[in-house]
Amino acid sequence: MSKLALYLTQTYVQRALLVGVLVALCASLLGVTLVLRRFSFIGDGLSHVAFGAMAVAAVVGLSDNMLLIMPVTIGCAVLLLATGRNTKIKGDASVAMISVGALAVGYMLMNLFPPRGKSNISGDVCSTLFGGTSILTLSNLEVRLSIVLSIVVVLFFILFYHKIFAVTFDESFAAATGTNTGLYNLLIAVIIAVVIVLAMNLVGSLLISALVVFPALSAMRVFKSFRAVSVCAACISVICAVVGILFSAVQGTPVGSTIVVADILAFGAFSLAGFLHSL
Repeated sequence: MSKLALYLTQTYVQRALLVGVLVALCASLLGVTLVLRRFSFIGDGLSHVAFGAMAVAAVVGLSDNMLLIMPVTIGCAVLLLATGRNTKIKGDASVAMISVGALAVGYMLMNLFPPRGKSNISGDVCSTLFGGTSILTLSNLEVRLSIVLSIVVVLFFILFYHKIFAVTFDESFAAATGTNTGLYNLLIAVIIAVVIVLAMNLVGSLLISALVVFPALSAMRVFKSFRAVSVCAACISVICAVVGILFSAVQGTPVGSTIVVADILAFGAFSLAGFLHSL
């Protein structure tokens, strides 16, 4: 306990906890919508797109790679969510194509044109994919950006809760009642892309889907209403993020993997609770 108390006094741990909680909260809120719309895999796809954009930014020497990562990821999110139903290649096929393509191109570019000052390309790629120490080395600017964007995501979910609910469960009926479903699909796509980019620092590109999907699935084991599932998923995600970050800081385990393991344990506990309740 004394070791944990010592870590909690460190600024880098406090920053990691703040950003981790905010990102986990945002990911869980949008995760409920994605799971219900059978688009759970989109988090994985967009994270690979973000990795590819990051590789390109590193190769061309951009000092702030977020200038390239954010718009590219948002563009792909719009392509997959807002217009995906009107294309010949639909759903999981389009996600898989963009996901694998971006991952392959990004890794190839980083090996063909290694960024200056980067001698350990494999180590950098592994850290980006699985989450490394980036969440523990956040700058003041990155923390402020995460706070502002997280507030925007939460406010969007609260203010447009009923519209999100309608578009999630019955898009055709929502359109028939006068809801601009195209606009809300576009907004959801943009918000999801923002969350994915923020989550890269927390759990890495390959583990983002777990942050999006597991809390929602855990809550659905016990609760049935959209509101209850959303609130429960948010609580589960935040608790698992805090536990994962603190355990990682004390035991020296990878941050992203530790958070995902906490989410898996929570899923197991809620699955058991749901099973016992149904008896």
